[in-house]
Amino acid sequence: MSTSPRILPKGVAEADFDTALARFRDILGADSVLTESDQLAPYTKIMMAGDDQDYIPSAALLPTTTEQVQEIVRTCNQYKIPIWTISTGKNLGYGSAAPGETGQVMLDMHRMNRILDVDPDVCTALLEPGVTYQQLHDYIKENDLKLWLDPPAPSAIAGPVGNTLDRGVGYTPYGEHFMFQCGMEVVLANGEVVRTGMGGIENSSSWQVFKWGYGPYIDGLFTQSNYGIVTKMGLWLMPEPPAYRPFLIQYQDPEDIEEIVDVLRPLRIAQIIPNAVVIVHTLWDAGTHVTRKEYYDGNDSIPREAIDRIKADQGIGEWNVYAALYGTPEQIDVNWKIIEQAFGASGKARLMYGEEAEKRGGGFSYRSALMKGDMNLQEFGLYNWRGGGGSMWFAPVSQAKGSETRDQTELAQQILGKYGFDYVAEYIVGWRDMHHVIDLLYNRQDPEETQRAHACFSELIDEFAKRGYGIYRTNTEFMEKAAGTFGEPLREVHRTLKRALDPNGILSPGKSGIRL
Repeated sequence: MSTSPRILPKGVAEADFDTALARFRDILGADSVLTESDQLAPYTKIMMAGDDQDYIPSAALLPTTTEQVQEIVRTCNQYKIPIWTISTGKNLGYGSAAPGETGQVMLDMHRMNRILDVDPDVCTALLEPGVTYQQLHDYIKENDLKLWLDPPAPSAIAGPVGNTLDRGVGYTPYGEHFMFQCGMEVVLANGEVVRTGMGGIENSSSWQVFKWGYGPYIDGLFTQSNYGIVTKMGLWLMPEPPAYRPFLIQYQDPEDIEEIVDVLRPLRIAQIIPNAVVIVHTLWDAGTHVTRKEYYDGNDSIPREAIDRIKADQGIGEWNVYAALYGTPEQIDVNWKIIEQAFGASGKARLMYGEEAEKRGGGFSYRSALMKGDMNLQEFGLYNWRGGGGSMWFAPVSQAKGSETRDQTELAQQILGKYGFDYVAEYIVGWRDMHHVIDLLYNRQDPEETQRAHACFSELIDEFAKRGYGIYRTNTEFMEKAAGTFGEPLREVHRTLKRALDPNGILSPGKSGIRL
């Protein structure tokens, strides 16, 4: 009976790996060092268009304390063992819980899941990386605290630390997650611990309230990077407002995206609309609760006629704007009148809230929940749109200008159409920027379709970069390619920092395209 060859870390002798594993067992206990194939199976599941054999870990380590993480990295330095760090492992569409490359040892932080502090007076929290949004949400409710979270869309099973470190976004006024992070505890590659911001002061009471500390601000170095392992993170929570009004604006023509953005921009910059607004295309809005084959079963891109039938059947627009107002009832009424005037000028928009909005199709119910920090998993319905388990998020950034938005929309539709894929997308509107989030959905069980998806994603990166549009985040299959679009001088700075902070290159090699 044949057995599969043993997976070893790249460049590590089998005897050295066995010695390191024995040391890991001493540090963690045998039950927290996983080496059998059935134990490692959860760390091999990918949704991106890569070769499964490129993402197989050699082992997985499950620490519960910062001190254990320190001992792990010291051992890894001694034996040159590369580790790939995850928090909850639910970064679906961007790499999931798989390693960056075959042979790496998973450092799975999900058991470090303590809520260390929540201060309702200054509205802050201090968390470990394994804490999920659902766990923190439940803690706040159980303790009757008048605080709101800002979760991403597939929120309940993901965690604030991992999402913030990947610079993810949400949908309340606290939607830019890294902006509302404050203070980190980081284990460096040499096993030392550093606390950023005010955390270096012993018994500091301001670690979670003053971001900057003294001297150079370094928190950003530990986001989307492999310079350290974050074991604690502070974040700011939103005080529950006295009143809240989610609303929906629908437009029916594809070309309306330009007007939507140009009307929204001054309202967002002036904070008339304070939250991270989403502009959702038909197929995303419908795709959370219907399947493609209900309207079209071809292998090419879904035709215009089918999109129009979806709009009519589901009661949704070509573009569906979800936003909210927060504050006193009087403030909300004043701002609503401003919004009505701004969007009513052309006569194209349909504005609604309350019962009228709830009667419309699409995602008003779950979007309303997200914009007040509640949990749901509705957006996972997108994975049923095409079926087959393949999903890659392509996320270029633009200015909040209608001309750029229309340019990006047309370019994305052209490239996706070339490869036979659908434009399933939304725009998330920041203060002055926009994240254009496209879910490239495909059948991963079909090798030919997977190959097309890979080629499509690669072309999206290339062609968007040629027009000056960079992506803010990507999956592990394309991290190297994405990094290349930002130019060699920036990459050399990243490498210089890597050599200084992690001279043996043991921490998540290849993360964001960063290696020695």
